[in-house]
Amino acid sequence: VQLQASGGGLVQAGGSLRLSCAASVSIFNIYAMSWYRQAPGKQRELVATSTTRSTTYADSVKGRFTISRDNARNTLYLQMNNLKPDDTAVYYCNSQSGPREYWGQGTQVTVSS
Repeated sequence: VQLQASGGGLVQAGGSLRLSCAASVSIFNIYAMSWYRQAPGKQRELVATSTTRSTTYADSVKGRFTISRDNARNTLYLQMNNLKPDDTAVYYCNSQSGPREYWGQGTQVTVSS
């Protein structure tokens, strides 16, 4: 499975971005797809997960970020609203299905104050 993330960029605080993660295979049966992020000098952290049953979010992004899947396009999205400087990081998409786990390359999100 190859995952191609895109949509990052530079935005002012309060602005919005939508990240996309295009998969090389059908995502319909992939149990969990997630977005992670890693800020400079910090560990990679889980931002949001979409499973075949539910979605979950880190407390720091609840109410501002929305994760979604488009099975027809084999694409995972992360809509990010009301962005804050603390959201600045490289964002990675991830898929897990059974013992298999795959990572996309990162996309940089920079939020200026």
